[in-house]
Amino acid sequence: MTTFPLPEQISIGVDVGGTKIATGVLRGDELQDRHVQPTPETGWEAVLDAIAAQITDLQRKHPDARLIGVGIPGPLNSDRTRVKFAPNIYGFNDVPMVDGLLERLSQRIVLENDAKAAALAEAYLGAARGTESSIYVTVSTGIGAGIVLNGRIWRGRHGVAGELGHITVMPGGPVSGAGLDGALEAVASGTAIARDASYALNRDVSTAEAFTLAQQGHPGARRVVAQAMKHIGVALADLQKVIDPEVFVIGGGVASVGDYFFHGVQAAADEYAQGFAPVTIRRAQLGPDAGVIGAALAARYG
Repeated sequence: MTTFPLPEQISIGVDVGGTKIATGVLRGDELQDRHVQPTPETGWEAVLDAIAAQITDLQRKHPDARLIGVGIPGPLNSDRTRVKFAPNIYGFNDVPMVDGLLERLSQRIVLENDAKAAALAEAYLGAARGTESSIYVTVSTGIGAGIVLNGRIWRGRHGVAGELGHITVMPGGPVSGAGLDGALEAVASGTAIARDASYALNRDVSTAEAFTLAQQGHPGARRVVAQAMKHIGVALADLQKVIDPEVFVIGGGVASVGDYFFHGVQAAADEYAQGFAPVTIRRAQLGPDAGVIGAALAARYG
């Protein structure tokens, strides 16, 4: 096992989401001055103004915090200066994030995808701490992932490594937000579970209710969530065969269901990885702080 060193650096992390912007200062491995505010709904310029204002406020209190990382829920261009699109943030299409914040702050910004940032956080300070290789998977509205090898995010040649939610698992199946039929997040995300449970029960059913009903033995709900957990488990088994990480860390709103979810995913992963290598799955430890911590770490190591 390897423990990656955390020098006494001070960095600012910003986690931008569809409903809130969270900021904080990471001093060594301690998160300080965490702040949350609503995400502006009037376009990307207002979002950048809000981010810059929060960074400026934090730097007044922590003048030695000069490293800044920003996590965004969407794909970035190859040099990580622009956000291609962030579907859950109003007006976020082809946003010049780095240049826009440079104009407002006159400081270098490290931009990172939010799932990759969370992967870095869990690798350094969370459930994968002490490992040399880990894959973080978030199962929520969509499905995302980040791959950490030897303390660094592995991006691949074109920067798309880790786009687990967009792998095809059911050709001809439901169409995802990215326009792909049968993508993993189109059949196994929280959104997909709520959709399929609502259809099966002929009424509106939330993801949380679908899991509650499944655990109570409702046959329709049980079948819906079982299919979703199987798809996720199979995807992890496939990744184990291809990348062979020490550990998978799963977080996100769907994973908060607890034992029922983890047992279902583990069972499917074990079945489909049988004869190759064991699939080790751990629960994410950092919760809502993962994005801020990961963005702050990206400023240091990204």
